[in-house]
Amino acid sequence: MGFVFRSRSTKDEKAAPADKAQVTDSSQIRHPEAKKGRPTPKRSEAQSQRRSVANTSMTRKDAAKRQREERRAQLEKQRQALAGGDERYLPARDKGPVRKFARDFIDSRFNVAEFFLPMAVIILVLSMVQVGALQSIALLLWLVVIVLIVLDSVLTGIRLKKRLAERFPDQSRKGAVAYALMRSLQMRRLRLPKPQVKRGERP
Repeated sequence: MGFVFRSRSTKDEKAAPADKAQVTDSSQIRHPEAKKGRPTPKRSEAQSQRRSVANTSMTRKDAAKRQREERRAQLEKQRQALAGGDERYLPARDKGPVRKFARDFIDSRFNVAEFFLPMAVIILVLSMVQVGALQSIALLLWLVVIVLIVLDSVLTGIRLKKRLAERFPDQSRKGAVAYALMRSLQMRRLRLPKPQVKRGERP
């Protein structure tokens, strides 16, 4: 009898680990129709998740809007700097003491090139008049104006280059003379940045 009970208990003990193993395997490989193992999210939770996604997209829009506003503010500061000469917000081509000295050098003197536009209008009017003498005068004026502009620009470039070498011997002066000569072609009231020195004032 003891043998019978012992053998039955032994069978039961062997069957128990097998059952446990089967339960373990079934938990690892879930049937598609079986439960998920976690509760289904409520409608309020799903709505909150959708709101969070919407808020994320709004945040991107807010970031883009903020960038546009910052750019607009930067352009406004740059415009004010061009009018007032504030070095902090000037464009890169106008920044630095070398460029400022070049601007002041041009603005402190009369330049033949700055009168080119009004003289060109006068010459154009004279050339349209159907009078041979006036047309000849207009052609002569064209030649005189061009020669004067070239000579004045050459002399201005030589003087400015010398002054820059004396004032800024250890700084890069590349492009400063061309920058100044381009400025001399503009009428004084149209120059940007606005002139900060008066005529005849030594920079």
